Amino acid sequence: MNNLRLPAALALLLLAALPLLATAALALGALFDASAWRALWQDPQWQRALAYSIWTGLASTALAWWGAAALLAQGFVRQSLNRLLRGLPVMLATPHAAFAIGLAFLIAPSGWLLRAASPWLTGFEFPPPWPTTQDPWGLGLIAALTAKEIPFLLWTAATQLQRDDLRQRWRAEHALAQTLGYGPQRAYWRVVWPQLSARLFWPLLAVLAYGLTVVDMALVIGPASPPTLAVLAWQWLQDADLATNAQGAAAGGVLAIAVLLSVLGWRALQAVATHRARLGNGERGHEPKRSPTPSVRPEPFDKLRTGSVEGLKRTRASIVRWLRQAQPERRGLGGTKTAFGFWLLAALYAAVLLTLAIGSIAGVWPFPALWPEALTTQAWHSVWSSRSTLATTLVLALASAPLALAWSVAWLELAPRRWDTALRPLLYLPLVLPAVLWVVGLYRVALWLRLEGQWCGLLLAHTAMVLPYVLLALSPAYLGFDPRYQALSASLGHGRWRFLLRVKWPLLRRALSASAAVGFAVSVAQYLPTLYIGAGRFSSVTTEAVTLAAGAQRSLTSAYAGLQFLLPVLAFGIAAWLSHPRRFKVATT
Repeated sequence: MNNLRLPAALALLLLAALPLLATAALALGALFDASAWRALWQDPQWQRALAYSIWTGLASTALAWWGAAALLAQGFVRQSLNRLLRGLPVMLATPHAAFAIGLAFLIAPSGWLLRAASPWLTGFEFPPPWPTTQDPWGLGLIAALTAKEIPFLLWTAATQLQRDDLRQRWRAEHALAQTLGYGPQRAYWRVVWPQLSARLFWPLLAVLAYGLTVVDMALVIGPASPPTLAVLAWQWLQDADLATNAQGAAAGGVLAIAVLLSVLGWRALQAVATHRARLGNGERGHEPKRSPTPSVRPEPFDKLRTGSVEGLKRTRASIVRWLRQAQPERRGLGGTKTAFGFWLLAALYAAVLLTLAIGSIAGVWPFPALWPEALTTQAWHSVWSSRSTLATTLVLALASAPLALAWSVAWLELAPRRWDTALRPLLYLPLVLPAVLWVVGLYRVALWLRLEGQWCGLLLAHTAMVLPYVLLALSPAYLGFDPRYQALSASLGHGRWRFLLRVKWPLLRRALSASAAVGFAVSVAQYLPTLYIGAGRFSSVTTEAVTLAAGAQRSLTSAYAGLQFLLPVLAFGIAAWLSHPRRFKVATT
């Protein structure tokens, strides 16, 4: 089998790389149209729309990064990471569009929050003309993106913290830092977080790229006039005029440049931080000064020598060290406030889901009544009458997720480590390229293969979008698997296949099932590929929910959004059931 590993890995690489490279090449090739760039430059909307995209994308990414870091500090220091992560599957399974729809119905002028405070507190008898949704500042979109991306960053970080090798090493380093006089919080931020954050580059890049180029959430929750550049590009791509289509592709190129510049800026900040950390408190070219043992405080004036400049310098440094050590330990971001933040996030998700549930069965519901005057299941009957939409969603998700999982397992098992490291940027292309630009490449590939508007083409498009997420979710656990298990199995005379089937894959059951659930959720949430590659011939739960969100059918929109939420939650529930720890039977004589 070892002789076939490299050819098999090469075949897997070609199977994935050729479509990805072709899609990326065709997508980027659409940018070489000078007339499209001139038309984009002359359009009065694009600069303001780009500003909206940059503002909402960078702000939501920064807030999500800060929130995830704070919650991780709470979980690591208090050794309560497992408790902290119990509610993540529901949050992670909630599709972006469904969350945006629920949040819009929650904070709208006629939404549940204002109903709960009216009229006894606000005095409102009618919905006020407040721009809480489609607001001109993009605050609703920032809030929705932040609340959705924090669970994703937490989960990807948890896959690193749950590796035995990393967890044991970081625990030991954290304990060592505390013996040197650092408190638990400062020890985490100084020792553990720099190493953990370096391993979260690709998840952070995915969050940044999605925030800058999101379409479905921006369509639901705004801003609207003008919209973000991604929404504007999508509107142009849907136009029947070829010149307008080219202008939309050029707008996608602008978004790609924005993503690239953001990544370069992040890398520059990391390089500066690393450089400053290496220098420490010392000077370039000199050995850094070592602080005395924290348990023994130096007297601030013990080295004072009258008339000596060197003595004065030493005295000043000694005073500074003494004052720093005399300060009380900072609580950091992992204290009670952080725990409150996690429960606040969980409460927001619960409110959004409850809003969808009540809205889907609401009949007559005048403002400011807190509960509907009448309940009806008419919306769910309408959903059931369009069973083809549900069937399309399920078939695509149940097919694309296993395909992506099988390829990821085979790649991680067969490909040399240096191949995997070098080719990750290629495999993660769907994560970093703007969705509006990526679907242009997918559509051209589908046209070339005559798969436009066909089941096969739509399935391949979904698989291409699902693959990087499955690989990203599975890699930490798979690459961190203890190689001693394989050596022990080989010493007992078992072959590789027996080791995989009886030892490795059962022990990785949790990671495998969770990765499959992630792939299922990503497929269910796909909006642009379903519309564009399907050529309007196929509708999914997500496309119906986003389309209805622009109208006034609150109950039907809530029903489709609720169904969009229920499907991934069911997938994560099945994954949790399948990931029960394996119980080995001890042979007795």
